[in-house]
Amino acid sequence: QVQLVESGGGLVQAGGSLRLSCAASGLTFSSFVMGWFRQAPGKEREFVAAIRWRGGSTDYAHSGRGRFTISKDNAENEVYLQMNSLKPEDTAVYYCGLDRTDASPTMRDVLAYDYWGQGTQVTVSS
Repeated sequence: QVQLVESGGGLVQAGGSLRLSCAASGLTFSSFVMGWFRQAPGKEREFVAAIRWRGGSTDYAHSGRGRFTISKDNAENEVYLQMNSLKPEDTAVYYCGLDRTDASPTMRDVLAYDYWGQGTQVTVSS
């Protein structure tokens, strides 16, 4: 059974950095996508960044481009989100997701993701 466990959230001042981690277990797929999404109170879950496990291609939402970097460790089955120059509007619960088929034409589609972690809170103070 697939399990995703996020860590690394916290409270940081604007302009600061955080590194989120997502540890995955129970992986039996040969080609899949790992993504980071976030959800602020009263808002829908939105795409942040994603990476293909095979090949390593990435995609970023415009909001994080140039500030966020997604990476992976194949040996440890972990995916990371390095977030720099954080802004108050980045405040949200951040979720790690897994798309087990990589069949969607885009890595940004929240509906394509089959598994989710419990989320980790990121709060950026002004």
